[in-house]
Amino acid sequence: MQTDGHGYVSRLADEMEAVQLSMGAEVLDCAKPIIAAAGSTVAELRFIAVRLAECLTDALRVAESRGMRLRCAEMAAESAGQAVNG
Repeated sequence: MQTDGHGYVSRLADEMEAVQLSMGAEVLDCAKPIIAAAGSTVAELRFIAVRLAECLTDALRVAESRGMRLRCAEMAAESAGQAVNG
């Protein structure tokens, strides 16, 4: 199902994506000192690696979703242009 990108579901998706990306930035901020610390334990490094992998998964999902939306919008614009021009 395609929407115009301005409906309730689109806004909800945008809000969820913003939360996911914000959380990723927060985890990265927390991860940097743990990774840099010479005394970090294996358990700490493993924990932060798992959190970073989760955040990367979310970020890739957001990028893929936005890319699909951009392609849909481009295709709709092309179709509208062909209808007007054709």
